Amino acid sequence: MKALVYQGPGRKDWVEKQKPGIEKPSDVIVRVTKTTICGTDLHILKGDVPAVTEGRTLGHEGVGIVEEVGGAVTNFKPGDAVLISCVTSCGRCPNCKRQLYAHCADGGWILGHMIDGTQAEYVRIPHGDNSLYPIPPGADEEALVMLSDIMPTGLEIGVQAGRVKPGDTIAIIGAGPVGMSVLLTAQFYSPGRIIMLDTDPARLELARQFGATDTIVVGTEDAVARVMAMTNGEGVDVAVEAVGIPATFDICQKIVSAGGNIANVGVHGKPVELHIEELWIKNINIAMGLVCTNTTPMLIKTLQSGKVDPGKLISHRFKLGEIMQAYEVFSNAAREKAMKVILEA
Repeated sequence: MKALVYQGPGRKDWVEKQKPGIEKPSDVIVRVTKTTICGTDLHILKGDVPAVTEGRTLGHEGVGIVEEVGGAVTNFKPGDAVLISCVTSCGRCPNCKRQLYAHCADGGWILGHMIDGTQAEYVRIPHGDNSLYPIPPGADEEALVMLSDIMPTGLEIGVQAGRVKPGDTIAIIGAGPVGMSVLLTAQFYSPGRIIMLDTDPARLELARQFGATDTIVVGTEDAVARVMAMTNGEGVDVAVEAVGIPATFDICQKIVSAGGNIANVGVHGKPVELHIEELWIKNINIAMGLVCTNTTPMLIKTLQSGKVDPGKLISHRFKLGEIMQAYEVFSNAAREKAMKVILEA
């Protein structure tokens, strides 16, 4: 089969690779029909995730058709259409028992990280019964790819961990795919005001179409001063960091209100400075983490009901064999006006 393989920091290649096979009775082999590229893949290529070794097939999102199942698999059979979760769950360990699937003793985020991932023609899914979801008949498979990772990440790590409530004023720093997912899912909780901050005016215009009430172009004005002026000097109830660099986390620290919440969603490759000398007296909460995907079943239902349309995030489409070109586009998102790409086998 063909697969997109990490060859060390800054290097990747589309190569021939051995097709995966059943290794354990709980495994499922999936023929990938649609996948995508994540910002985390770009972090890996920068060398920010040293656990990823040379030769690893990247990718942790996608949909496909079950090709083969291990003897212990009961929920799926060959020919079933499935959504692949970015998080693998055994369903039996202590962390899985409390829905902390990200820290499964025999799983978690392993696809495209510790084991070969989904940017390939075939992928092996461990613990398939718990790590795949059946695709409802007639569902929009492109939109479902967004439910592999970015939509549950935005909801769980941004909105729920940020404790968004009806009437809240929230600020989302970063209008990339995950920031937009926070924007879409925050509206489940009816915040009163959603301020979107980014350096790219085109992305901010898109954010307004998706429901942002206010936008700020970072770099052309003092973003912190603007937010404080917009909130009568009080700051925002929830500040969501969705980039993964020190400067954006610092904005969150400066704009959060007393009693407010900072939710860090971005993947950081460098330390950030925590201004605890200023924050301790403000009674704030800081949350961060890796998505557990326990909201995926609910998100599938909201997609089917039309309450949310993550397919709006797709800006470019490629054939799977054009993945090197797709990476070039996704890596230069501002220039290419790229949000999410779909790669179809």
